[in-house]
Amino acid sequence: MSAPQYVPGHQLLTGRTAVITAAAGAGIGGATARKFLEEGARIAIGDAHARRLKETEQALVEEFGAANVTSLPCDVTDETQVQALFAHAEQAHGGLDIVVNNAGLGGTAELTEMTDAQWSKVLDVTLTGTFRCTRAALRSLRSAGRGGVVVNNASVVGWRAQIGQAHYAAAKAGVMALTRCAAVEAAAYGVRVNAVAPSLAMHPHLVKVTSAELLDELTRKEAFGRYAEPWEIANVIVFLASGYSSYMTGEVVPVSSRHA
Repeated sequence: MSAPQYVPGHQLLTGRTAVITAAAGAGIGGATARKFLEEGARIAIGDAHARRLKETEQALVEEFGAANVTSLPCDVTDETQVQALFAHAEQAHGGLDIVVNNAGLGGTAELTEMTDAQWSKVLDVTLTGTFRCTRAALRSLRSAGRGGVVVNNASVVGWRAQIGQAHYAAAKAGVMALTRCAAVEAAAYGVRVNAVAPSLAMHPHLVKVTSAELLDELTRKEAFGRYAEPWEIANVIVFLASGYSSYMTGEVVPVSSRHA
């Protein structure tokens, strides 16, 4: 089955300001940044790769205008950089409404061969990085007192067993639990916290860290016989960030065509 036709924006996020992490390049973060702009939002994007981030910012500014796009390098394993990104977003856009925690790190290693360093690095970026950014988001949104939304990027691997993915699966399952707990706490001040759990969204980085054989196997298991385009995941993130999901919090929404 071929990919569906790209869905244009419908101004679902007009007047909203968003922080999006790991937003440089052609993956889910980059697709989300573009989708948010198409939906009328202003964005502040972060990424650990400063050169790619600047290139992404320049391309988006050319298309959507400098008033709507700003960026700051941000490694989510560094609390100082996380705080700087949120402060930059508030200063540049005059406030904050939405945070998309997209930063994550994968890799493949069976448990008997996995080192402490491999385990810790994946957990620090994927789970603890999401914690740092969620904490910063909730502090900012609570202080502003006008509600808001946090959307975390989890993975169906947080539910499904997969050889060589113990560290990544544990981290993404942790993101799901973090999402639920944060949602219960944030409801008191009108902030919603949800997550998406994609199955297989193809992007250049995934190709670099995953074998062609495994990607082929995973693709065959999808009901449509194809992987998701990053913008298809971004569409669901837009939904969770918009008023259309106003009664949803603490939910993890699968974006998948595979159910086993």
